[in-house]
Amino acid sequence: MNLSHEPMTSAVFDLSEFPLVIARNDAIAPGYAVAWEQDMNALLKSGEHFVLLFVSPRPEETHEDRKQRGLWLKANRDALSQVCKALITVEPDEREREESKAGAAAISKAFGIPLEAVATLDDAKQIGRQLLSETGD
Repeated sequence: MNLSHEPMTSAVFDLSEFPLVIARNDAIAPGYAVAWEQDMNALLKSGEHFVLLFVSPRPEETHEDRKQRGLWLKANRDALSQVCKALITVEPDEREREESKAGAAAISKAFGIPLEAVATLDDAKQIGRQLLSETGD
């Protein structure tokens, strides 16, 4: 499936600016991990490079959703690192942004994907496009 040429629907992500994939905060509700997993499988299957953007404030997820997503991420770490060029979190609050940056190395190591924390969505998009251009996308 070629996401940039074939429309794909996503329960959890806004794909309107693909290969920039923006998490939809309104989709994070108890039980959402099933849809998240389906969407992530479709992104992997496409084989196309992308960057995941997460915009603050993000809702809390349930323990079960976090557990299910963690298991999927562990099982798909290598495949995901081949297509997902970065996770970028948008955090306008400077203190929280610095906390995200402080934990970036551990998250990057766990998922095999670089993590960036920036102040604005525009900054996130700019960095995402830059990272994608470095991979030839």
